[in-house]
Amino acid sequence: MKTSYRLILASQSPRRKEILGRFGVPFEIRVSNADEPANDDDLTPAEYVALLAKSKARAVYEHTGASETGRKTVWIGADTVVVYEDEILGKPKDEEDAFSMLYKLSGSGVTGDNAETKHSVYTGVAVLTSDEAGNLMTCDSFSVCTDVYFGPMSDREIREYIATGEPMDKAGSYGLQGIGGTYIRRIDGDYNNVVGLPLYELYCFLKKEGILE
Repeated sequence: MKTSYRLILASQSPRRKEILGRFGVPFEIRVSNADEPANDDDLTPAEYVALLAKSKARAVYEHTGASETGRKTVWIGADTVVVYEDEILGKPKDEEDAFSMLYKLSGSGVTGDNAETKHSVYTGVAVLTSDEAGNLMTCDSFSVCTDVYFGPMSDREIREYIATGEPMDKAGSYGLQGIGGTYIRRIDGDYNNVVGLPLYELYCFLKKEGILE
């Protein structure tokens, strides 16, 4: 796999960095400090998470894009939200917020050998391209949804999990690739999408656009 483009990932997430690295092509990290826009227009989760991804990619481009001259550049932004019963869950504000999210996601005390509670994880991806002079050429976005099924968690288990610190920087207050994966019964869809970047869908998009060869 190769590319003639300069690739820039507009994210400080180590998980997205690790996933994007599987392409085997060089890329750079530029942290986006964009404020997340509120869902004032009552967008669907798929639309909203694509908006968040665009906001991140645009913020990094607008901060440094004009100075990125001499080579065509691709700017990749991504954001992830969890949706439970039509409620969009982002990162927790504090430990009590994390407890509330995990209590919902794990079924609010549901019991039984086969007990599980379903929620959906949406990751939006934005892909911006600029020319050799740093001028913005294209701005596209898409989103991917994966269904996740949580097993029941007791209050003690939730508190102990929160005490590890893992939930505090993750949408929905859990990490599938970490300790949080202990409580996941199954998923329906793309594992990487839940972790933070739908690699296959991004690969297909970049290949279609002639960015990856």
